[in-house]
Amino acid sequence: MAQALVIGGGPAGLMAAEELAKAGHAVLVAEAKPSLARKFLMAGKSGLNLTKNEPFETLMSSYAEATDWLRPMIAEFDASDVQTWAQGLGQELFTGSTGRVFPKVMKASPLLRAWLERLGAAGVQVRTRWRWVGWDDRRSIFDTPDGRQGINADVTVLALGGASWARLGSDGAWAPMLRGKGVALTPFAPANSAISVDWSPHMQPHFGAALKSVRWMAGELESRGEAVISATGLEGGGLYSLTPALRAGAGLFVDLVPDVTESALQARIEAKRAKKTTSQWLKKSLKLPPQKIALFHEMTQRGAELTALRRLPILGAGLRPMDEAISTAGGVARSALNDGLMLTGCPGLFCAGEMLDWEAPTGGYLLTACLATGRWAGRNAAEWLDRTA
Repeated sequence: MAQALVIGGGPAGLMAAEELAKAGHAVLVAEAKPSLARKFLMAGKSGLNLTKNEPFETLMSSYAEATDWLRPMIAEFDASDVQTWAQGLGQELFTGSTGRVFPKVMKASPLLRAWLERLGAAGVQVRTRWRWVGWDDRRSIFDTPDGRQGINADVTVLALGGASWARLGSDGAWAPMLRGKGVALTPFAPANSAISVDWSPHMQPHFGAALKSVRWMAGELESRGEAVISATGLEGGGLYSLTPALRAGAGLFVDLVPDVTESALQARIEAKRAKKTTSQWLKKSLKLPPQKIALFHEMTQRGAELTALRRLPILGAGLRPMDEAISTAGGVARSALNDGLMLTGCPGLFCAGEMLDWEAPTGGYLLTACLATGRWAGRNAAEWLDRTA
């Protein structure tokens, strides 16, 4: 029986392991952390958004430049398949008003427990606290609690994550090892990132307040999602999808009154009485909540125009550090891989998940692609083993 090694115990790695086990191969999963799927469990604390229930082409459009090469993988494991898979692990699901799909229990741990039980029943072995440190000839070398260990596998799937949330395992430490083998890599960059703003003291009372019913703009990208004012800036789903434009240097703007027509806004501006302060007018005429009024004053005090309600610049905004980002762009370049996600310069070595060079907004797209690429890499690794046995 051929020995298959999966390095990385997140969703992509576990999906690859399951496919290899289904094909009849002995599978060992090596994970650097004390337990598996830590980032997956952290995502589950906010409800575990599994996928997005929407037409396939709409779903695929969220993968931007990676759409074409991810298409066959996600076509074989799309939003419908993700739901069937989760239900097969005993999870009751529901679809929210925006199409996001969640387990009814709104957490990840029951699904993960059921999945690990199924993998165990299929013979998949797991080693935790095994940190991969590279190769010695063809052997994969690990630092373990019992000292340095080597595994001479017939095929290996790397599912090591990107370079954010290092404390959960995605530290990008694998990049120099692959680069040393001549693998083409795209530099890491933050994706789905919060925004850094150095607030003046008058914003402090509004920390934790949500900015709702707003429209965010950066470059050619727009979003109608909300964001929260934090001590370090702004964070939330309304901003995350704008990260590519902000990385490219575009400014960030917000429409504080997106549901007020232009004619109605102009009429209210013209009706403003000289005796009424701007704050009174924003509150009484436009019905803006305190956090929107505070943001407006914060930016106009920095030089924005009083007429900038429709396109208020968030002056001094920048992306938070990459390790704080929900995900990362960059990683193993498409040019380094064949259609089966095997490294062309390293026969028998496959890659999957967030370590590949793709990005997508939050909303179920990240997990869908991790599962799909893990499944694809696992299936192709099994087929490669069968061909080369």
